[in-house]
Amino acid sequence: MRSDGIFIAVEVDDHAVADAELAARLTEVCPVDIYAQREGGTLEIVDRHLDECVLCRLCLDASPDGAVKVIKLYDNEAVLT
Repeated sequence: MRSDGIFIAVEVDDHAVADAELAARLTEVCPVDIYAQREGGTLEIVDRHLDECVLCRLCLDASPDGAVKVIKLYDNEAVLT
């Protein structure tokens, strides 16, 4: 799943989207509410909050390697590492 804002895009692999525990963790750690958990437990990206991203890396730290990518659209699609 990928959602694009004006400045930031977030890409989450399909296994992570379906992982209710990871969805809850991402929802909890993001200070600008980019992530939400659907009623069934799956992950949702809240498009209207994407460009509020402060590049804090908390979502990357809370997820398995490669499960979440934060893409800087303003920087030739550089991936936050």
